[in-house]
Formats: sequence, structure tokens, C-alpha cells
Amino acid sequence: MLSRRQKHILLKFFSMFSVVRGYNILIIVIAQYLASVYIMAHDKPVKEVVFDVNLLLLVLASAATIAAGYIINNFYDSEKDLINKPIKSRLDRLVSQNTKLSFYFVLNFVAAVMASYVSFKAVIFFSIYIFGIWFYSHKLKKLPFIGNLTSAILTITPFFAIFMYYKNFETVIFVHAVFLFLLMSMRELTKDLENIKGDLAQDYKTIPIVYGEKASKIMLTVLSFLTLIPTYLLLYRFEIGYMYLYFYFCIVLLLIFLLLLWKSKTKTHYLILHNILKFIIVAGVFCIVLINVNVVLNRI
Repeated sequence: MLSRRQKHILLKFFSMFSVVRGYNILIIVIAQYLASVYIMAHDKPVKEVVFDVNLLLLVLASAATIAAGYIINNFYDSEKDLINKPIKSRLDRLVSQNTKLSFYFVLNFVAAVMASYVSFKAVIFFSIYIFGIWFYSHKLKKLPFIGNLTSAILTITPFFAIFMYYKNFETVIFVHAVFLFLLMSMRELTKDLENIKGDLAQDYKTIPIVYGEKASKIMLTVLSFLTLIPTYLLLYRFEIGYMYLYFYFCIVLLLIFLLLLWKSKTKTHYLILHNILKFIIVAGVFCIVLINVNVVLNRI
């Protein structure tokens, strides 16, 4: 049996894990490594990529910066989350705001130190990224369009760190980035629909609040059709191996998404839509290996 002190420490750990969304960070770390092996540095041996110390430091710096970003976002959204996410909010509040802010500064400092071992350019990159996350959390996220676009850009920014490191400017990478950016934009707009109640209470000027639910659904429909452009290019203009199965599956899921979207009216409905998009994004991470299922055997 755990003692009272041990239970208290365990609860604090889970609370902090919830604040920094450790599961999301793990997915991003996996995505960065898979993208490096199969896309960014596909011409290099797997061992050379996986055991590259500079790549490890960039990935860890990204993880630290993202974790810090979740903390500062949680700090500014604490009142709104009481309405939108009451259960998660109660867990998050087990750690004091002062402790969260201390972790925020420590994580950003650690990210800068790790980046400094790679290059001065990496330090500049992560400094701008850290400032961008803070400015988004403090100001931009309350604005329609700008908040959504900024959030989508910040989400894919860690992959640009890897992209700049390998200096691989192949067109297929940009097409993948556009596909991911469009999905992230859809996810952010769906989250706004899901969180209307809390956003309205905290005077957030999101798209659903300013322009209404119908206009938001029209925008999501347009974004869904726009994803077909990079999907078509990836399917018919580039060599993506068995990953074509993933993109066909995405088309089916997006059609289901659209059908449910126009019938959705409640927070629960929008949560389901949000989870569909989240599943598409996470599945895409692990389906990167389908680009070349023999890559590990051939390149070790």
C-alpha cells in the first residue's frame, strides 16, 4: 500500500503530466524520428539517423519547448478550462500556478541549452519558437483566424527544426507539410466549436463566436476539400510506398467527418469530430513506416 505522501507525489506527477500533455509530446518525438528516417534523411543509414546526437538534442529541445508551451497555455486558460474541461482542470490544479511557471522557465532554459550544443542558429530558432508560443497563448489565441492559423503553424514548427537540420528541400516534404497544416487547422476550428461555452464566458473572439456555427462548418468543409489537393499529389505524383493505404483511409474518414459535422449540435458531437481528426493525425505518424516497410532491414 502506498503511503499518504507517496499518493500525494503520484497525484502531483499525474497532474503535471496532464498539464504538459506527455502523451502528445511522446507522439511528436516519435513523429520527428520517423519523419527523419523515412522522409528527411531517407538516403542515410538508419543507425546514422537514430544515433545522431544533434538530432536527439533537437528532438529533446522541441519536447521541452512544447511542454513549456502547454504549461503557459494552461496558465492563461485556467479559468476557461474550468468550464470546457472541468475534470482535467481539477487534476491540473493539483499543481500550483507558481510551480507550473517555475517548470515553464526551467524547460525553456533547458531547451535553449540543448539547442546551443547543435548550433547558434538552433538557439535563435527555439528562442523565436518559445516567444511565438507565449505570444499565441497570451494574445493571438483570442483572435479569430489569426489564432487558428498561428496554432496550426506552431504545431508543425518542430518538424521545421529537423527540416532545416537535414536541409532536404524535396517537394514531397512540403506537400506532406501542407497536408498536416490543413488537418491541424481543421482540428483547431473543431476545438473552437467544442469549446464555445468557455470561450464565450472568457470573451474569446473565436470563429464560431464571431461568425457563428454555420460559417465554421462551411470553413471546415472547405478545408476538408482542400486536403484532397495534397492527398492527390501524394497519391499520384510521389512515391509513398504502402502509405497510399493511409491516404485512402483518410479520404473515407474525412467523408464521415463531413457527414457528422452537418448533423452536430452539441459539445459531445464536436468532441467526436475532434477525436476523428486526432486519430487521422496520430495514425499518420505511425503510417510513415509504410513509405518503405523494408527500410530498416535494408539500411541498418
